[in-house]
Amino acid sequence: MEEGKLDIITQISLDINEVKDLDILLERILTSARRFFDADAGSIYLCHGDELVFSYTQNDTLQKRLTPGKKLIYSRFRIPINNHSIAGYVAKNARAVNIPQVYAMSGSEPYTFDVSFDRLSHYTTSSMLTVPMTNQRDHVLGVMQIINAKARDGRIVSFSKADKSRIQHFATSAALALERAQMTRNIIMRMISMAELRDPRETGAHVNRVAAYSVEIFEEWAKRHGLSSLEIEIRRDNLRMAAMLHDVGKVAISDLILQKPGRLTRAEYEIIKSHTYLGARLFQDAHSEFDDLAAEVALDHHEKWDGTGYPGHIDPETGEPMGGRAGPDGKPHPKRGEEISLYGRIVAVADVYDALGSQRSYKEAWKEERILEEMHQGEGTHFEPEVLACFFSRLETLKSIADHYPEETADHDAFDRLPMF
Repeated sequence: MEEGKLDIITQISLDINEVKDLDILLERILTSARRFFDADAGSIYLCHGDELVFSYTQNDTLQKRLTPGKKLIYSRFRIPINNHSIAGYVAKNARAVNIPQVYAMSGSEPYTFDVSFDRLSHYTTSSMLTVPMTNQRDHVLGVMQIINAKARDGRIVSFSKADKSRIQHFATSAALALERAQMTRNIIMRMISMAELRDPRETGAHVNRVAAYSVEIFEEWAKRHGLSSLEIEIRRDNLRMAAMLHDVGKVAISDLILQKPGRLTRAEYEIIKSHTYLGARLFQDAHSEFDDLAAEVALDHHEKWDGTGYPGHIDPETGEPMGGRAGPDGKPHPKRGEEISLYGRIVAVADVYDALGSQRSYKEAWKEERILEEMHQGEGTHFEPEVLACFFSRLETLKSIADHYPEETADHDAFDRLPMF
């Protein structure tokens, strides 16, 4: 391998290792691989038991057909790890496959090419390079597939033999980053599972949806405010993890309240509100930007733009009004407008949107028309108008995210159940 190419791959590997969140990492890995190998499209599959889960994909040709600012929408699916499909074969045998022309395969190969995607999308797959992502213990974590190598003049050509060697080196480095990100995600999910044990409505599907919605809204906000690509990458990485932990403070709330089947009394409602500053307290001894951001999200995601939310200006360490100053009712002074952190304002929109579309023990999931009407009515009162505008501009993408994280039971928190006095 040429020394210059190896240096570039090494630098890409170092950059990838800076990413902490799993979903953001998959995007970064595939983007870097496609750019390096001049591939028009690509996908990443992750291993789950004896199946591969189609987890992330990109396609420049199909993206160009969309209006500016729109994103491609794909559904997740699973395929068995066996020799029947190309990706399944690569995962099963931990062996890279370089196919110059998928429609010209001899038929003697143990695997076949599934033409259904090409037919549905009116896309033509030609060359394909598929490689296992293997950790240091030789366990296959997933499969990376890049499609349609492009020459300098834009023609679709085959991947070279040298490309096969290079992508194996790249995939090995990517697998190390992937394993670390999976460990981080597992730790977060265990924390959420603790909350789920206390309140069955708080599940992984809910927090993944809220986190993914929040990243989309933030990307639109960042684009409007001219943030650099590097700053966006760093912030969205931290935001996704922080948004997943927005309700982690409920682990400190009594089961008698969390699992109460009926409406809450005034006193119970006041106790349950404390999950905001109790969650923020977990990140008070900050050692990173993530800690700061997670504390902001936990503390502020129930604040409202007009100052009618909670908990207001409160000291997370003591649970008392900030600086000892309280309003006439003895409660902390309310937060309003930009006193609420940006990320709290963003997660508030994502959280409510998911709540309205979720079935709960005391309500059915709302129809889309009613949800959007309610979101519109919250403009300037519950939600910051600009953040809400960012939400609506990404609405089609948000709808597709819900399909990625489905569940049969309601999963949102119980905290906006109105109290019964």
